[in-house]
Amino acid sequence: MYEQYYGFAEKPFSLTPDPKYLYRSESHANALELLLYAIERREGFVVITGDIGTGKTTLCRALLEQTDQKTFTALLLNPFLSEEDLLKAILQDLGVLSRGEGRVGGGPPLSKQDLVNTLHDFLLSLVPIGGRTVVIIDEAQNLPLAVLEQIRILSNLETNKEKLLQIILVGQLNLVSLLRSPELRQLDQRVSIRYQLKALTEEEVGAYVSHRLAIASGASSVVFTPNALRLVHACSGGIPRLVNMLCDRSLLGGYSAQTTRIDEDIVATAAEALDLKPAIAESSSWFTHLFGRRRR
Repeated sequence: MYEQYYGFAEKPFSLTPDPKYLYRSESHANALELLLYAIERREGFVVITGDIGTGKTTLCRALLEQTDQKTFTALLLNPFLSEEDLLKAILQDLGVLSRGEGRVGGGPPLSKQDLVNTLHDFLLSLVPIGGRTVVIIDEAQNLPLAVLEQIRILSNLETNKEKLLQIILVGQLNLVSLLRSPELRQLDQRVSIRYQLKALTEEEVGAYVSHRLAIASGASSVVFTPNALRLVHACSGGIPRLVNMLCDRSLLGGYSAQTTRIDEDIVATAAEALDLKPAIAESSSWFTHLFGRRRR
């Protein structure tokens, strides 16, 4: 609705995980560097965690764009899979199996062992060319225990010198406690790299907003005032998804008011509509005054 008014080529604060919008905050840049390092070093298991909305899926998609031609990747976004479905999904994403039934050459459906053997054969075929295979599983905290155990078994696919399959588990914070459960102790011990994504700082929120406006080709047509950005950080807690929601609603408010200057009043109205309250309102007279004034 407001894109034409501001001159945007597209919505700057869409909730879709478009990798070109990834803002490399200190935390996100560190995570991406660690993932690339892990792939280069052929580390077996990597675990990336973060709170809801911190940009984990966007990070995964950005990682896929950074890999070279000898790296074969599979990105699984649906964790609610059986062991067989997991194997099929990996093989289909790698292009080994066609989409649909787990079968080769139109034959009968493959058993779990057939699927494992097919994956193993594919991994071995990459050894002469120096290829590697990386499987990224998003929302991994929702994986059933049996599937996590199957993933552990897949990590046993290796030669005498190196792992044939690298697995990156990406999930919410409770993935950490899940992996530490007694049932998954063997898997947890194999994790070589762990990293937790952090929320954006107040300074990073300002840079994040500017980054997304620039990508959408509207950086020169709209301005968030310093106090507006301060309020965006306070109401979002620095969580990128909440920043997107709040800035999107603020731009709509600016469009309704026919202004390209987004100030704290516009952001406060948007925050109230989204039921987002400053986390530090009780300790800040500025926030208390602003929101108290709006309620009168």
